[in-house]
Amino acid sequence: MGLFTYTVAGGALILIGGWEALISASESLNKTPSSSPPSPPQDTNKPAPKTMSFSSTVTFLLISVISVLFIFNSVISLSDAVRSKDNTGLVLQLEVITIAVLFLLYSLLGIFTYIISSFRFPLKLHNLIYAFAFGEEFLLFYSQSKDPSGIENRYYDLILVPIAICMFSTVLELKNPKSSYPRLGRGIGLVLQGMWTLQMGCSFYSNLITSGCALHEKSRGNYTIKCKGHPEYHRGRAIATLQFNCHLALLITLGIGLYSVFCKKYGINREYTRYKPLGDVGVTQFDNRSQFTLDTDDEDDGDEIRSVEMQKTIVSAPQIAVNGNGSHG
Repeated sequence: MGLFTYTVAGGALILIGGWEALISASESLNKTPSSSPPSPPQDTNKPAPKTMSFSSTVTFLLISVISVLFIFNSVISLSDAVRSKDNTGLVLQLEVITIAVLFLLYSLLGIFTYIISSFRFPLKLHNLIYAFAFGEEFLLFYSQSKDPSGIENRYYDLILVPIAICMFSTVLELKNPKSSYPRLGRGIGLVLQGMWTLQMGCSFYSNLITSGCALHEKSRGNYTIKCKGHPEYHRGRAIATLQFNCHLALLITLGIGLYSVFCKKYGINREYTRYKPLGDVGVTQFDNRSQFTLDTDDEDDGDEIRSVEMQKTIVSAPQIAVNGNGSHG
């Protein structure tokens, strides 16, 4: 059951992040520069526009579905913690439910803004709820140290990286809501978080962690991974770091490949090519320098020729005088 839960959660995060990253990347590459003067800045506290794109609606629907699934799974784990008299597991599941409710609130507000014409909600406040939800998720994994020596703590520390990327990108979106780059960064962070969630499920509930370590459960949502000795703990943490680096390298490779495909399909924005090529300046300078060098060489050659002629004149004059004196003698 635990592996299935991690698989569903990781797959859903990858789906949401991939969808948001692809849409934002296509929007940023498909933009064409306009010659019209820039419009005055608009107030971001105004309600979200009614012409919300289809992609945003799909994103809100996916977030709402995964939030409901998280709440349902936490309720099951909550009941199991009550039966097992596990107070720590009870508190953890309450925190998970709180975070899932924040994400559900964010998605429902977005859907209502699109469906109900009379419903108005400030866009800046809407994104602030999203950033606050990521912040709560960050604190959940940051403070989750039930067993200080457990191997799972290393996995929780590494998942803070994609969560921080999502939170930082959402904060940037508060500053510039119309930019597609914050949504692109958040999509990449969600994909990395989903990949690492899948890895945690495979590592915790299979033999992909290290030999000599095993999972010990107090309840359905409260568990720890204990090892036989210090070498096993050290090897388990090293394997976790190596796995995260492999996922990060895979994500970068896929991102570069998809970016090249999008650039080939949509082309590169002409605003990035509005500059004077450095090659023309270099060729002009090289031509001028070559001309200057040739003129200088000609002048030097002329000076050398004149100096040689003067030396010949000076040398030949005494010879004539000596010859003249010799004839008279």
